[in-house]
Amino acid sequence: MSGDKLLYKKMTLEELVVLSQKEDYKALEELIRKVQTDVYATLSYLSKSNDNLSDLTQEVLLKLANNIHNLKNPKCFKGWLNQIITNTYYDDIRKKKHKPDTISIDYTCEPLNIEFKIDIPDKKNKPIEKCITSECEKFIKSAIRELPEAFRVAIILREFQGLSYEEIAQTTHASIGTVKSRISRARIKLQEALKNYI
Repeated sequence: MSGDKLLYKKMTLEELVVLSQKEDYKALEELIRKVQTDVYATLSYLSKSNDNLSDLTQEVLLKLANNIHNLKNPKCFKGWLNQIITNTYYDDIRKKKHKPDTISIDYTCEPLNIEFKIDIPDKKNKPIEKCITSECEKFIKSAIRELPEAFRVAIILREFQGLSYEEIAQTTHASIGTVKSRISRARIKLQEALKNYI
């Protein structure tokens, strides 16, 4: 690995943002590499299906690259990126509402079925424990996808992205009280849905 690549790999997101804003394309490349899995994961929980997650992820990363110079405060990068993710998600929903359903008649081409998987690093896990962990992940993801949209967005931004109540309120254009209420209700619904599994 070249010294340059190693140097960029060791940088924080904030440092990479600052360099990206100065048109350092290697820093931008590393920034995108560091966030792409999180972007995909967030979209996979927001969306009720896996149909076009790769396309949406690419769209978010392209918007990031094209608009990084508009971010005024590099310390706010995570909240800014989550705003792009949620806006892209809602734009996609609006597009789907205006699109008529179509049926493919091409039998030879199957769609890519990409499934996001959370790896829980525990080398002590035996095969049966790994299987149980994988099943748990499926139940959790399914339960999250069944939440009402406002609850789903709030809980994902809080629990998976680590945003503050204020950042979630700003991202979702809701009051802090509403955000707290949505997260609380989402947690109750998830506990109820998962009580037999966890």
